[in-house]
Amino acid sequence: MKKIFYLLFFVSISSFSQEIALLKYSGGGDWYANPTSLPNLIRFCNSNINTRIKAKPSTVEPGNPDLLSYPFVHMTGHGNVVFSDADVTNLRNYLTAGGFLHIDDNYGMDQYIRKEIKKIFPNNNLVEIPANHPIFQKPFPFPNGLPKIHEHDGTRPQAFGIFVENKLVLLYTYECDLGDGWEDPEVHNDPANVRDKALKMGANIINYIFTN
Repeated sequence: MKKIFYLLFFVSISSFSQEIALLKYSGGGDWYANPTSLPNLIRFCNSNINTRIKAKPSTVEPGNPDLLSYPFVHMTGHGNVVFSDADVTNLRNYLTAGGFLHIDDNYGMDQYIRKEIKKIFPNNNLVEIPANHPIFQKPFPFPNGLPKIHEHDGTRPQAFGIFVENKLVLLYTYECDLGDGWEDPEVHNDPANVRDKALKMGANIINYIFTN
């Protein structure tokens, strides 16, 4: 499985075309929230950190074998999430074979997603990622860690992760709402500096994946 993933990833890199995907999950949550976020992040990364990601992200279901074709998969929404046994197995295989899942709580997902993450990694706890982790260091410095993009419950933004062999494979961003900050300006009327922070943090995530 690991060799298959790395082969697919190598073909992607060698053809100078990378592709990322949005996770279409079950359970009733709005997996399709923030439709302009990933295209905007892709555009920002291609312009600022020399990636060559296809302009239109794909959509992939967690149980689909095609999941292993994508070095980065993004997941967002507000509500319920349910992973089937087949989803859990495929996601675990994907993440342990070199894939990366970014889960961005769009507000209301937290109580559901933590249980589903535990199904994927029953022996691994989500741990808070410290501000000195490389994902916050380059190419754009965030000395205080995850930036605050949207206010929800008046609490600080937190980045949690699952590590496999000391490598971050799953990133869960909470009380932050990066995806909202990636959307078109008129969607949330965020100030330019807030959108800039969100896009730069997103670029750091993409950079971490392609350089680690």
